[in-house]
Amino acid sequence: MSLGTIFSFIAAAIIVLGSIFTATDAPGAFVDIPSIIIVVGGTFVALFISYETKTAINALRLMGTTFMKHPDSDVSLKDEIGRIVRWAYIVQKNGLQGLENEITDELRQKDAFIAYGTDLVVTGYTGQEINQILNQMLESEIERNKIPLDALKKMGGDAPAFGMLGTLIGLIIMLGKMGGDPAAIGPSMAVALVTTFYGIILARLIFIPLSTKIAARYDVSLFKNTMIKEGLVLLAERKSPRYIQDKINSFVDVKDQFLIDRDMNTAKTTEN
Repeated sequence: MSLGTIFSFIAAAIIVLGSIFTATDAPGAFVDIPSIIIVVGGTFVALFISYETKTAINALRLMGTTFMKHPDSDVSLKDEIGRIVRWAYIVQKNGLQGLENEITDELRQKDAFIAYGTDLVVTGYTGQEINQILNQMLESEIERNKIPLDALKKMGGDAPAFGMLGTLIGLIIMLGKMGGDPAAIGPSMAVALVTTFYGIILARLIFIPLSTKIAARYDVSLFKNTMIKEGLVLLAERKSPRYIQDKINSFVDVKDQFLIDRDMNTAKTTEN
């Protein structure tokens, strides 16, 4: 579970509800079923109108993944560099057959990208060929992820629009009754505005923050995989372990760099 996401939603609920309960003696004014139907229903209907059903469902599932811990959230880039450097020594000593023994079932389940890339190295592709294949893989992944992510962002834009629509409906109804009891104008106006409140809450506390978090997670994974791709290309080119170390250390901050003389034994222990 992603405790950060869960605690953030709890904090958001406390802030909003706390503000309401401390500001008014009639918090029930913020509950209006027709307004909820207009905003929530309209936003979801617009999603399914705009995208194919499969894409819309994937976008909704994507929101659920933000409550789960991301696989790359705790990944140490230093350890990943150490893994590549250790593999360079294995290739140097035992050839590609030795590297093939490193592609375990556990690795395939934990990190399919590095397992796939290592398979390419073992197969005997050149560094340039592996670079082209893995670049295409990363670019395709970006395009696949972009569509459901855009759908979530669209929901963030649609929710306030449907909130405004509900407000307009309420205002039309209110203006139609202005010839009656003037005392009813205030409560009617409150009901009209509550739909805008729902739209802003959905957009600014749910759809937009979740889509931003998902995009940030994609960026983390892309950066890690780009670094790993560079390391695998160098393995295929049979570069020396120290050259590989220095080349892929350029991806990380100086304090997070892997150094053979200092960290090699630690890297072996971490993987085992």
